[in-house]
Parts: sequence; structure tokens; C-alpha cells
Amino acid sequence: MAKVSAAVIAAGGLVGGYATARWTKKRPLGGVALAAAGAVAAREWKQAAGTKAAVGLTAAYAAAFAGSHPLAKKVGAWPSVFAVAGGVAVASWAVTRKNAQPGTGTV
Repeated sequence: MAKVSAAVIAAGGLVGGYATARWTKKRPLGGVALAAAGAVAAREWKQAAGTKAAVGLTAAYAAAFAGSHPLAKKVGAWPSVFAVAGGVAVASWAVTRKNAQPGTGTV
């Protein structure tokens, strides 16, 4: 079975966490989705690039979540979530790309 990249997991966690909170009207449930995806991504980051990279990318993930709130006041909620999710995905790819398995597109 193909492995899903940490970049996709992290971006999906940010988008999925917001979508869950918005559609269920239960913010804690969105937080659970966000945290679960973050934990899986952190494990993948550690495996792919080591502890220092995993700590840095996890911090970026948390900062993206926090930063999406003030950004949403300027550009709207969904554009903000997609922007920060894209930023985290790009950062994840940039840090872990050295260890990508040729031909699979995953780390």
C-alpha cells in the first residue's frame, strides 16, 4: 500500500480540523482531528528527517494553526486555512525531500 506523505497528513489535519469544527459546531472535536493528524505527521517527520526537523515542523504546524486565526480576519476563514495548510505542506516537503523514496513521491 502506498504511504501518504507527512506533508499531505499535516495539510489535511489543518483543513480537516477546521472543517470538523465548523460542520459539527464542536470546536473540541476539530481540535482532536487537528491534534491526531499533527501527531501522525510528527512521527513521519521524525522518521524521515530526525528529531530536530520533527520538532521544528511540529512547531510550524502549531504556528500555522494559531496564525490562521488573525489571517482569517483579513482574507476569510477558508482562504486562511488553505494558505497555512499549503505553507506547512511546502515546509514539510522542503525539509523531508532528501529522504523521499524515488518513484513514490513519499518520504
